[in-house]
Amino acid sequence: MKLICYSKCTTCKGVEKMLYEKGVSYDYRDIKEENPTADELKAWHEKTGLPIKRFFNTSGKIYRENNIKDKLPAMSNDEAYELLATDGMLVKRPILFTDEEEIFVGPDVKKYIEKL
Repeated sequence: MKLICYSKCTTCKGVEKMLYEKGVSYDYRDIKEENPTADELKAWHEKTGLPIKRFFNTSGKIYRENNIKDKLPAMSNDEAYELLATDGMLVKRPILFTDEEEIFVGPDVKKYIEKL
């Protein structure tokens, strides 16, 4: 498994604790240090079939300060990928990649781990 998180995020810390308690090993990627690229985001979005809004950290400071909520409906997916790729703090976390090549984003990560 691979987990993309932000080290100071309480939700991410909770997910890590859950994985540890279940004895699940994973590779860790800090989203602040290694921001996803537009190409990665596009691939993840297409694989999950989720609405592009689900990849935005809608409670984040950057999202709110830049009124992205109002801009997002007029954006193409490619524009959204490029915007998300500018700062890892814009991207919803955690993101979990399973060994079965499934991708879970945000609250879906905890739901998946609970079923392990």
